[in-house]
Amino acid sequence: MRKTIYLISLMAPIFVGSFVHGALPTGMAELVEDYAPAVVNITSKREVTRNTSRSPLDDFERFFGIPRGQLPQQPEPETREALGFGSGFIFKNEYILTNFHVVDGATEVIVSLNDRREFQAEIVGVDPLSDLAVLKIDGNNLKKVKIGDSDQLSVGDWVIAIGSPFSFDFSVTAGIISAKGRSINNNNIGNYVPFIQTDVAINPGNSGGPLLNLDGEVVGINSQIYSRSGGYQGLAFAIPINVAIEVADQIIKNGKVARGYLGVRVGEVDNDLALALGMKKPYGALINDIEKGESADLGGLLPGDVILEFNDKEIKFSGDLPHVVGRIMPGTKADAKVFREGKEITLTFDLGELPTDERSFVPAKNAATEDPLGIRITDATEENTGREDVDGVIVTRVAPGSPASGRIARGDIITEIRASGTKYPVQNVEDFTKAVADFKTGDRIALVGRRGSNRFFVAITVE
Repeated sequence: MRKTIYLISLMAPIFVGSFVHGALPTGMAELVEDYAPAVVNITSKREVTRNTSRSPLDDFERFFGIPRGQLPQQPEPETREALGFGSGFIFKNEYILTNFHVVDGATEVIVSLNDRREFQAEIVGVDPLSDLAVLKIDGNNLKKVKIGDSDQLSVGDWVIAIGSPFSFDFSVTAGIISAKGRSINNNNIGNYVPFIQTDVAINPGNSGGPLLNLDGEVVGINSQIYSRSGGYQGLAFAIPINVAIEVADQIIKNGKVARGYLGVRVGEVDNDLALALGMKKPYGALINDIEKGESADLGGLLPGDVILEFNDKEIKFSGDLPHVVGRIMPGTKADAKVFREGKEITLTFDLGELPTDERSFVPAKNAATEDPLGIRITDATEENTGREDVDGVIVTRVAPGSPASGRIARGDIITEIRASGTKYPVQNVEDFTKAVADFKTGDRIALVGRRGSNRFFVAITVE
C-alpha cells in the first residue's frame, strides 16, 4: 500500500525527547521556570473564502450551453475568519521571533504571555525563504531569552522546547540533537536553511517556539516535522538561531533580507562520478550549470568544477553550498577551493544578490554508439536539436540494460567526456567514437551535455 510522507509546518514551538547514556540531565525544571516567561503564544486571524455548496449551474452551462446570465445566480462565496495558532519568543527589546507560516496572510496577530497579558502585534517583516517573521509589541517588563550559538551544537546534545501543541499552552518537551545541516525543500523553505534535526516531540501548534540548550540559551526555532500521519514520529526540524538572528537583524534594520548569490546549478558527486573525475572520494558540490553574467561566471567557475570549500566552510554535499553562500552579504568577496581536472585551485568571487523576482535561470554559453556504453548517436544539428550553433552528438537510442540505461536518455546532447581529470571535447560522432575507444572495460567516465535547458554530468562504467 502506498504511504504518504508529510513535511508539516507547525504553528508553535517544541522540540525534545530521547535518552542519553545513564541518567537524564538535571536542572530542567529551573531552566523552564526561568525562561518560559519569554515564550509567547501567537494567534493569527485571517480571512478565508470558500463556496458554501456545489451548484449544478456549471453542469448546465457545460452540457446544455445555457448562458450563465439566464440561470439563477449562484450564492456568493462565503468569507469567514479563521484562526491559526503558533508560538514565538521575545529576543530583543519588544521584538518577537516566530515562523513566517504562523503569520502568513494574517489580518491581525495577538500575542499572549504566560502572565496572561495580551498584545496586538505589529508584523515588522517576514522572510519566506527561511520561514521566519519578526513581530513587535508595546509592553513593559518583558522577559527576554538568552541567545546561544547554534554552530557549537553537537549531535547528541540535549535540548528543550517550550510551545503549545494542539493549543496546550506552554508545554515542555526534551530530546537530543539527531543531526545538523539538513536540507529540507518544503514550500520553497530549506534551500537556505541548514536545519537542526531533533527527536523532540513536536506536533501541529508548535511552530515558532524556542529550542533551548541546557544552559537556557536559545539555539533553534522549531519549524517542521517529518511524518506519515501528520503527527509526531520522532523527526523534528529547527532553524539554527545563528541563521535566525542574522535574518531578524536585517528585517529590523532594512525591512528585508539580502542573501549572497553565486548563480549556479549544482548536483551531488556520487562514488562513480568521483572516480570518473579523478577525485579520491565523493565530496563537494558539482557545478552543473552557471548563470550568464553572475558571480560564478565572472569569477571563472566552469561546469564540471566541484566546490570543496567556500569562504573557509567545507562543502560536503551540494545542499551545503546555498547554506553557506546565502549567509554572506551581497558584494562580499569570497574564496572557494575548487577541484578541476585533477587539481585543486582557488577562485575568488564578488557575490551578487539572490534575486527576489521570478526571473529564470539563464545558463552561460555551453562549454564545451556505441556498444561499450549502449547508446546510438548522431551529429547534433539545428534540425535534430532545435538549437543554433550546436556542437556535440545527440543520443538517438539507449539499449535496455546497458551501462547508459537509466542514466542517459534519448535526445540528450553530449558535448564532452571526462575521465581521471582529462577532458575529451565532443563536437561530432568521430570525436565521441575516438574518445570511447581509448577506454577499457571497467573504466568510469563522465558524460557531459545538455538535457533540455539543463546541463548534466553522468557517470558511466564502460563495458
